[in-house]
Amino acid sequence: MPGNRPPIDERALIVVDMQGDFMPGGALPCVRGNEILDGIQAAMSSGEYGHIVATQDWHPAGHISFASSHGHHQPFEVIELYGEPQTLWPDHCVRATSGAVLDTRLDWSLANIIIRKGSDPRVDSYSAFRDNLGPKGTRPSTGLAGWLDERGVTEVSVCGLAREVCVLWTAEDALKAGFTTRFLWPLTRPVSFDSDAATYQRLEHCGIAIVDTASMDSPDA
Repeated sequence: MPGNRPPIDERALIVVDMQGDFMPGGALPCVRGNEILDGIQAAMSSGEYGHIVATQDWHPAGHISFASSHGHHQPFEVIELYGEPQTLWPDHCVRATSGAVLDTRLDWSLANIIIRKGSDPRVDSYSAFRDNLGPKGTRPSTGLAGWLDERGVTEVSVCGLAREVCVLWTAEDALKAGFTTRFLWPLTRPVSFDSDAATYQRLEHCGIAIVDTASMDSPDA
């Protein structure tokens, strides 16, 4: 696999939502999310990528994805929103709060661009490339695909939090946008490990390369 990869300046690393609220003790923690910090820092510092993208959930208070915005509903219940299933989340990553801050244990000076998402109070936003379906029946672009195209990027590798939500959606949308896509499985963590089998199957079905950064042949982490 390594010998078939494009030149470094055509590769981008997308680091998804490494924020306080997704860490153990946060409002919406990913299991053992702190364990991937060193590996992600190593990837960012490796010189293997010509471009580094960070994403940041940046919700207003009262966001439509919050269970607290829907009266009697509880966190992790699923409702229909704009014709699609919508998981209702605990209030998290409210903009300008400590839980929304990018984890200071990573060197964000290495990032070339930070994509803030989820700032429209009416629309959830998992992917680095597009918002979720909105009230007008569209998934608006974040502009990231154009930014990468302008720089000649042909391959993206994704890592971060949460494995079965924002990292998965980012990988799927990267592939749809025409990029060769690599999912750095050990450098992700889920909200629940119970979702891993379904996540793995979705990635395989799409044809996204699932990369074990240690052995290159197993998704276990």
